[in-house]
Amino acid sequence: MTYAQPYRPGPLRYRPIRPLPSSIRMSELSPLPVPARNDGEADAPAARKRPKPGERRVQILQALAEMLEQPGAERITTAALAARLSVSEAALYRHFASKAQMFEGLIDFIEQTVFTLVAQITGRDVPDPAQAPDVGARQAARIVALLLQFGERNPGMVRVMVGDALVFEHERLQQRMNQFFDRIESTLRQCLRPAAAASATPTVDAQVAASVLTAFAVGRLQRYARSGFKRLPSEHLDASLALIL
Repeated sequence: MTYAQPYRPGPLRYRPIRPLPSSIRMSELSPLPVPARNDGEADAPAARKRPKPGERRVQILQALAEMLEQPGAERITTAALAARLSVSEAALYRHFASKAQMFEGLIDFIEQTVFTLVAQITGRDVPDPAQAPDVGARQAARIVALLLQFGERNPGMVRVMVGDALVFEHERLQQRMNQFFDRIESTLRQCLRPAAAASATPTVDAQVAASVLTAFAVGRLQRYARSGFKRLPSEHLDASLALIL
């Protein structure tokens, strides 16, 4: 199955899983503002302008994410990041108090992007527990597909999501990513509760299914990172989800 078409909210269908955004990139969701220019500047030579503080912050995060896409980039120094941007390390610290704060900026982007799209899938921040069982199962499948496709199109972010880029950083960063996946699992559990309602142990069954789906997603992302971004997370995704759900 391919995911070439952009995601458009509409009626839910389980097979095939509805495609999601064909390109979820920081550069598109956090575009740098284009400075206005006067008509008299049309023929003037281009002058190098100092970026605004907000623009520079985005540029730093974009550069960090791009560097994380390179092999062996589990640990990136501020010196290397500054060199990539052709600025001094002191210039970086004018916008971020520490490298950990830069990674927090990436995590903020991951959380905001993923959970905004999750809310589009469920129609609300928390899935409706009274919805039909098949609707909940379709939502769960689409959430997993969303997560994997986000990683597939943002390789640098995957190193943050699976913790490879956070090994030498402050432990609170890894805790935030753990909380991110805990929230994903909680959302999946809410989606799957109606499907488990007929069971003698519906709460346990929904929890187990959500846990398995989350572990599957994390495993696919880890494989993607450790294969040098060659083994795509969405590989045989429909068939895999059909076995689980």
